[in-house]
Amino acid sequence: MTAIDNADRVTFRHLSRLTDDRGILEHAKGRHPRFSFGYCTDDNARLAVASLHDGGRSFGSEILGRIALNFIHDAVDESGMVRNRLSFQRVWVDSPSTDDCWGRALWAFGTAARLGFNDHIRIEAQRAFDHACLHRGSALRAMCYAALGAAEVARIDPHHHDAAFLLHDAAEEVCDLVRSDRAWPWPEDRLTYHNALIPEALLAAGEGTGSVDYIETGLDLLEWLVRRETHNGRLSVTPVGGRGPSDPQPAFDQQPIEVAGIANACARAWHLTNDNHWLDSLALATAWFRGHNDAGLAMVDNQSHGGFDGLGSGGVNLNQGAESTIAMISTLQHEQLLQAAH
Repeated sequence: MTAIDNADRVTFRHLSRLTDDRGILEHAKGRHPRFSFGYCTDDNARLAVASLHDGGRSFGSEILGRIALNFIHDAVDESGMVRNRLSFQRVWVDSPSTDDCWGRALWAFGTAARLGFNDHIRIEAQRAFDHACLHRGSALRAMCYAALGAAEVARIDPHHHDAAFLLHDAAEEVCDLVRSDRAWPWPEDRLTYHNALIPEALLAAGEGTGSVDYIETGLDLLEWLVRRETHNGRLSVTPVGGRGPSDPQPAFDQQPIEVAGIANACARAWHLTNDNHWLDSLALATAWFRGHNDAGLAMVDNQSHGGFDGLGSGGVNLNQGAESTIAMISTLQHEQLLQAAH
């Protein structure tokens, strides 16, 4: 795998195009924001995490991170539940919940509590995490997203009881669903969306609580998933509509969030084990965006620095929305790790 030239490095340029003073807009038509679809907490949480991991190194990333965090703070209600959808007219159009948006908000708050750009941001993020973490997610992935945030808080304060309880509850929910069937140990009947989040949450819970069992189960599940999502030496990820035990590969359309999830989970696995096997899997994820995929097409627009929304059998979806662009950036943020290791 060749290193990417500095001139070809992805920036936050396209994300700046999608973002105004309120937050990042969810959808794009080509390179241009679609204002009528408004904003969502899901994407602002993703933007906050990517910006915080960038640490202000890329032009504009800190400003974007601050805007995204402000959006998420506003999305939390008095009880600690979270709204997801805000119209372009700045009106919340859904009710507070503990769905995935709640989990993603906790992920962002936990990350900001550890990596925030200044003391004020870190303190406010910790308060917001403490307020919202007393709930429990309404679905498995909501708990897994929340676990990623709780793991960040546990790194700051290993004795943070609420973070520890949340990590335990998320991990136990996953472990209760993991199957003894070696051919299909996955905790669901089908692979659906952001699948690698589930083993990553187990790894995060294991690190945060000191549980070797959670780590071992997470590594086993991630190993199985990467094998399942690899075809002919390249990633061939679960398409829209999901993938069952007997479904063929390749299948389309494939979404960048699946690849980003694998990249994040493999990077975490490497940090926990120092086993370069996980870097090989991570390299497959970064290569997917550069064209080493089932269609042989790059998923990065090198002019706009946006990420394409989907990979089809006959081409790419040229829309460059928030989720896909952030997925691309979060994946390619790991290339520094790859280059240092090689």
